[in-house]
Amino acid sequence: QVQLVESGGGSAQAGGSLKLSCVASGRTDRRYAMAWFRQRSGKEREFVAAIGWSGASTRIGDSVKGRFTISRVTATNTITLHMDFLKPEATAVYYCAEAFRARPSEGSENYANWGEGTQVAVSS
Repeated sequence: QVQLVESGGGSAQAGGSLKLSCVASGRTDRRYAMAWFRQRSGKEREFVAAIGWSGASTRIGDSVKGRFTISRVTATNTITLHMDFLKPEATAVYYCAEAFRARPSEGSENYANWGEGTQVAVSS
């Protein structure tokens, strides 16, 4: 079993930046992709970004492309979401997830393990 713990959430003004981190512990010998999803109040969970096991391949959601990047340090089982040029619509709970495949994907059905989430609030 893998446990995912997110950190780094908080408040920012529009145009600012935040960085979210997720550390995986437990059975981390599996070579799986990881991702960030977010859920805004009253909305369905939305794909944000994903990264493959080696870190060489990534996928970024259309709504954040060009402003958010995802990175990974396999040695520490950590992924990071760098969020720049934040907009108020980025306000959401952000969830870290681990896939059951090595390649990154956008579908939440490809992710088996989820963190508890971390809140991000962006003011205009």
